[in-house]
Amino acid sequence: MASDGSDSAVEKSIPVPELPTRVLLDLRTDCNLKCPMCIVHGETDDPRLKSFLRRSMSLDQARLVLDEVMAARPLIQPNLWSEPLLAHDFKRHIRAMKERGLTVALNTNGLLLREEMAQFFVDAKVDSISVSIDATTRETLKKVRGIDKLEKIHRAVALLLSARGDKLTPRVGVSFTLQDANRHERDEFVNIWAERVDFVRVGELFENGHFPGIKTAVRRRPCQSLYTTMAIQTNGNVSICCLDGFGETNMGNVFTDGGVKAVWNGEAFRRVRELHEAERYSEVPFCQNCDRWLSYQYEEEIKDGLLIRRSAEYTYYNRLDKLQNWHGSLLGSHTLTKPAAAAE
Repeated sequence: MASDGSDSAVEKSIPVPELPTRVLLDLRTDCNLKCPMCIVHGETDDPRLKSFLRRSMSLDQARLVLDEVMAARPLIQPNLWSEPLLAHDFKRHIRAMKERGLTVALNTNGLLLREEMAQFFVDAKVDSISVSIDATTRETLKKVRGIDKLEKIHRAVALLLSARGDKLTPRVGVSFTLQDANRHERDEFVNIWAERVDFVRVGELFENGHFPGIKTAVRRRPCQSLYTTMAIQTNGNVSICCLDGFGETNMGNVFTDGGVKAVWNGEAFRRVRELHEAERYSEVPFCQNCDRWLSYQYEEEIKDGLLIRRSAEYTYYNRLDKLQNWHGSLLGSHTLTKPAAAAE
């Protein structure tokens, strides 16, 4: 990617923590939606689906990962491209995470969320829950998610807020993934939900190996995900990052290759990091055309009672009067451009 001449040389030998600071555990590869935008569940005729879907990680396997990483106190997210509430032993998985003192954040489509589950999230002290909505009208929801149950999703958010009441957690937000079919509803979505929830997240769509909505002329840098985030598939295979929906890049297996630390510091990750630091991105096929590397630096603005944080991929709208339920690990792999703020 061309440089505008304003960036210094790419830093070499970027420090790697002993363990990842963000761990994504795919507890079950399954979803109750077929969203056209989803690279995993949206393509129902993809031949890879036959051997990939409805696989699960057992509770004992997940505990092995949690026991190893708990000393580093990473952020844990119990899903990759699937709906987390479909996981077998879901509540026991969540309890295992919280019993180890870990920060837990999850994304859900909200369709399976009932009053009892909302109360469980509060009682278990889950840290953050984001409900994917992506529309303000039933017609647009049908186009982007294949359903028109907008009121049902709204009820799920209301249940979470009601169950939480005056408690601090979970931090409750909603998300909106930008695409041609819903772009006209973006501002209305933000205006509606910024008054109701703790945060609103608006993000660019990932398709065909990159984010078409991201435009930049700055010099490319190594992707921060390689130094912070481990994406673990149901069978223990580790993908190069969370964008590898079908787990086609195998960096090692946490169950058969010595555990999380061994894979994280192993030859596969080391080689990819070296290639990024040497600006030899074309030698990493999965990364070659990806622009996620731009997503980890944020600019901030306080406006209309909101702390607005913008990166190339995401914009977060955080209510200033709802920041007390935030803490630093909820940033995951995202880096602040200045240290004063405290929000997604």
